[in-house]
Amino acid sequence: MTEHMFALDIGTRSVVGLLMEKRNDLYHLIDYYMIEHNERSMVDGQIHDIVSVAQVIQKVKLHLEQKHDIILEKVCVAAAGRALKTNRVHTTKEIAKQPLMNEEDILFLELEAVQKAQYQLATSEEEDPSHNYYCVGYSVIKYLLDGEEIGSLIDQQGDEAEIEIIATFLPKVVVESLLSALNRADLQLEALTLEPIAAIHVLIPPSMRRLNVALVDIGAGTSDIALTSEGTVTAYGMVPKAGDEITEAISDHYLLDFNQAEDFKKEITVHKKAAVEDILGFEQEVAYEELVDNVLPAVESLASSIAEEIIVLNGSAPKAVMLVGGGSQTPELAKRLAIKLKLPTNRVAIRGVDAIQLLSKDENLPIGPEFITPIGIAIAAKQNPVHYISVKVNDRVVRLFEMKELTIADCLLAAGINIKKLYGKPGMAAIVTYNGKQVTLPGSFGSAPKIILNDEEKSIDDTVENGDTLTIEKGIDGEPAKLTLAEFIGETSSITIYYNEEAFTLKPNIQVNNQKVSSTYLLEDDDRIVYNQKITLQQFLKDHDMENQINAPFTIWIDDQIKEFTEYSSTLLHNGVPAILDTPLKNGDKLESYTGNQPTLVELLNKMEMNYQKTLKIVYNNKPIKLTKELIKVYRRGEVVSLEDEIEDQDKLQFIEQKSEPFIFQDIFRFISIDLSQVKGKVELKRNGQPVTFFEQLNPNDQIEIK
Repeated sequence: MTEHMFALDIGTRSVVGLLMEKRNDLYHLIDYYMIEHNERSMVDGQIHDIVSVAQVIQKVKLHLEQKHDIILEKVCVAAAGRALKTNRVHTTKEIAKQPLMNEEDILFLELEAVQKAQYQLATSEEEDPSHNYYCVGYSVIKYLLDGEEIGSLIDQQGDEAEIEIIATFLPKVVVESLLSALNRADLQLEALTLEPIAAIHVLIPPSMRRLNVALVDIGAGTSDIALTSEGTVTAYGMVPKAGDEITEAISDHYLLDFNQAEDFKKEITVHKKAAVEDILGFEQEVAYEELVDNVLPAVESLASSIAEEIIVLNGSAPKAVMLVGGGSQTPELAKRLAIKLKLPTNRVAIRGVDAIQLLSKDENLPIGPEFITPIGIAIAAKQNPVHYISVKVNDRVVRLFEMKELTIADCLLAAGINIKKLYGKPGMAAIVTYNGKQVTLPGSFGSAPKIILNDEEKSIDDTVENGDTLTIEKGIDGEPAKLTLAEFIGETSSITIYYNEEAFTLKPNIQVNNQKVSSTYLLEDDDRIVYNQKITLQQFLKDHDMENQINAPFTIWIDDQIKEFTEYSSTLLHNGVPAILDTPLKNGDKLESYTGNQPTLVELLNKMEMNYQKTLKIVYNNKPIKLTKELIKVYRRGEVVSLEDEIEDQDKLQFIEQKSEPFIFQDIFRFISIDLSQVKGKVELKRNGQPVTFFEQLNPNDQIEIK
């Protein structure tokens, strides 16, 4: 029984499934089925809704299975590139002492070259590790035998075989989303290729690739470009514009939703006129020529984008351009593209499936250019597939090319892991300066990485198989130089002095980076060590946070302004005389500190001659009293300071000026007390013998009565 080939073209607008088989040297199309996406689950060739796309794939698969009474488990697919990367590399192999080369030997050599291209791309993207790429296709540029170009290496003999390829890479997110959609539809990936590779393999055979031709696959969301010259495919590119740009222009002009505009575009292309109803309920019949005029700006924009990308990839206009894909039938596109590229109009043509030489011409064969890519996917994916195996590396599944003797090193490359970076680094040596001379302190050596393959320790050259689990444990780095200051300096002598009768034992002055450190301090690279046995008074005070003890003025800040009061300053005596900072200390020296009196807030306010309160003298129940009101509120660390609170050296105070208001009757109650238990009947309030209210203003010497 002939094996069926199942291929899917998962496009921005629709999913096309094909059943094919190979008969002799030709491919025969058994059946095809196409379903459009219900919603915009793909944008510019990238799957945005995996579940929705998987459902459409499942419907296509079930239709073909039920119609032909088969079970489809594997599929060939192609990915459309949003960020295509191409790399051209060559690799060589010594063949002098081996049997004649067969197809398998050549395939290994080709895949070795692809891995080399993948490594070069990974190296070039090392500064931006977020760019993780899969190789999704490659084309052989030329074979060489002993330095001379040759058509095929099969059964050839010589000293050295060489192959040059151009490989195409896609971001991993594009491939991963494609594989996820297939998995949800109960399909396994049999082979993967790229849409421009698929189309170019079936439309431009190797014998024609010496011509400089551009092939443009215009789908719904992307226009994929491939260029041939000098007998091979020389470049791939992509423009994120395609048929949807025209659909959106129709939608905007005729006030239609996107799906309605897409149906309208198809109908008018076939029948040259179509009736349509806009969102306001108005119906109109539109002629093909009118539609062309209305969407011409969008067509111009699409043609310009494609032409610009072709020029960038090719360096100049090619000799001819082939257009395929559903979007290639966009009105006036071929003509406008020819104008942009300055080519005769007959050098830009739309090609249908009848142009595929490897395809048998049957009656049920679809003829439109939109079927070039799906058929090309089946043929190209079979002739030049990219297979993957899956290996779990450090709990992360990576896919890599399936070759004989794939090693752990290959897995690390696919996972973006550099084995050299996994070796433990030697411990860093420390270079210190001691009293102006450099001294080197050596570190220890690091250890090798540990490689575990399926719970067994392995080496980097061991082989891997599909489904293996690989764990890489980074080697332990060597310890950096570890030496304490005490170990470095050795034994030192000390002296004892007395500060306010408290004994202090002082060791010689050893500073690291101009700072006093403990004897257990671990020395670091670039440390500057100064060892001085002479200890000054200033150094002693600094080491014990007492620098403010030597004749330091009493200092406060008022609203960020510094104020000094010498009358409250502290004094330091050294052996009974005023201390001098640079005096060397000797064993048995005595230091005595005298601190000035600590002032209250009211004392400082008076010293500054600040008007901090207003007063009013009155007579209350025949006794004189004095009423006061604050003109300034003083805060320290967010809390109000009373007039009798003590102010400390280095305090930061905030002065808030209060509004000066007259005294009123109710102010009295802040300065008197009334025993309410002794009050009987109605309370009388009088000022100068007259009844008074709480809010009446008071004047000096007012006579106040409360009874």
